[in-house]
Amino acid sequence: MIVVKRAIGVVIMVLSISSIGHAADAASAWQVEWEQVLEAARKEGQVTLYFKAGYDGVVPAFQKKYPKIKVVTVAGEAADMTNRLLAERRGEKYIADVFTIGIRSAESIMRAGAVEGIRPLLLLPEVLDETKWFQGHVYSDSEKKYIFRYLSVAEQGIGYNKDLLKDPKQMQSYWHFLNPKWKGKIVARDLRTPGPGNGNMSFWYHNPELGPNFVRRLYSEMDITLTRSSRQATDWLAQGKFTFCFFCSGFIEKAEAQGVPVGILDVDWKEGAGIVSQSGNLLYMKNAPHPNAARVFINWLLSREGQIEIQRVLANVQPAESRRIDIPKDDVPPNIRRTQGGKYIDMDSRPEYRDRKPFLKLLAEVLNR
Repeated sequence: MIVVKRAIGVVIMVLSISSIGHAADAASAWQVEWEQVLEAARKEGQVTLYFKAGYDGVVPAFQKKYPKIKVVTVAGEAADMTNRLLAERRGEKYIADVFTIGIRSAESIMRAGAVEGIRPLLLLPEVLDETKWFQGHVYSDSEKKYIFRYLSVAEQGIGYNKDLLKDPKQMQSYWHFLNPKWKGKIVARDLRTPGPGNGNMSFWYHNPELGPNFVRRLYSEMDITLTRSSRQATDWLAQGKFTFCFFCSGFIEKAEAQGVPVGILDVDWKEGAGIVSQSGNLLYMKNAPHPNAARVFINWLLSREGQIEIQRVLANVQPAESRRIDIPKDDVPPNIRRTQGGKYIDMDSRPEYRDRKPFLKLLAEVLNR
């Protein structure tokens, strides 16, 4: 019996050593590949990044970590950048390696056949570990491989006058805006003109707890004042002409920072909130001239270090929250931050959510013009 026990002990020891050996081999395998990619990237010597203006602020941190990879950036507004890249592709000019942009632009670029899959490029274990990400790895395309979504913004978009609404917590449901006491007290940016607010309206329209009936009643019963200018609406709100301002995000925050008695309603709405990706959609370009350097940048950007940096940079440009859940959120304003156990509809997850025509048709009918 003693001999048998000793034999079993030896077998267990051998198996344990074997398991440790396999784990070590797996760890060293990705490290070996990473070093090979880094070496190839240094030989390429450059990576060319196309960004929505402001996102290029992450470059100095990457450049500091990888000084032998020169970073060339092209930054601008989404439409201009998209048109530029598509024109380059038509002329068979392959300049960009990586592009980070809004969902509609990303889809246009994908439909043009200008992208390659991102998933095969992911190498760092901390990037591959989907438990570190809100809802795991999320792709904005139906094939789940081309458009990697790394940011989210929990859209609220409703400003209020702090002198006229002393207790914001009384607004627990969007249906509370139909209270007769708010009639004539709401100003909204006219969504029939380009600008912010489409995500908010789409959330209302497609939310099963709200839907077209809520939108119809809101615009037909509450005597909402419409303006094409969020800046003007914010001024009126600050002057006390209105209690609420719909779709004025950006201007409200700036005014509040200057001491004006306005703010964004920070409420855990009964019906939840919509989240959008802003320009946090990552593309790897087909025929990228610097494929290894592009791979290094993509893995860095999606790493814990890279996502901390992008949050920090965007805090002073257009705040957004990383979809990584293992990093601090101090740079993210509370009103756009996801909350533990919060109820969200991902407005970039389905094409119909991004279609403005249904709710614009409804608004035209309600407003009768």
